[in-house]
Amino acid sequence: MTLLNESVREAAQRSVLGWLATVDAEGQPNVSPKEVWAIADDEHVVLAHIASPVSARNIALQPQVCLSFVDVFVQKGFKLKGSAHEVRAADPAFARWATPLLAMVGQRFVIQSVLVIRVTSVVTIVAPSYRFYPYETTEVSQVASAMRTYGVQSLKEES
Repeated sequence: MTLLNESVREAAQRSVLGWLATVDAEGQPNVSPKEVWAIADDEHVVLAHIASPVSARNIALQPQVCLSFVDVFVQKGFKLKGSAHEVRAADPAFARWATPLLAMVGQRFVIQSVLVIRVTSVVTIVAPSYRFYPYETTEVSQVASAMRTYGVQSLKEES
């Protein structure tokens, strides 16, 4: 069974940010937002190291990581755990891993290196309402609630 299945891929595409958790040499956690990331294949996620010196340094010391992402409107997402390594621009493997990221950034950012995660576990993230009020909580109701909370209007309403 593929860990990074279609539902994980769809949720990843709807998520604006991923949150990468790493650990430093003293065991202190670090969580960093990642704007440019993609599912590369059935077992790997790639993240652009644009301004991530702490994440890259921590991965070099301790490769175990966790990447979480949530669609803020539906309030569902995934937590991906695995081991990571850094692939620098001079490495022959850089082109393979950087391709989806370069397509995303164009000329906007310089990708210093790629953080490659080999995913070993995938866990669903859902807002508590789905668990505590399963008969009244739907994706539609969650989207409506989030839109009210954030003051967002759909494009249909604006027309």
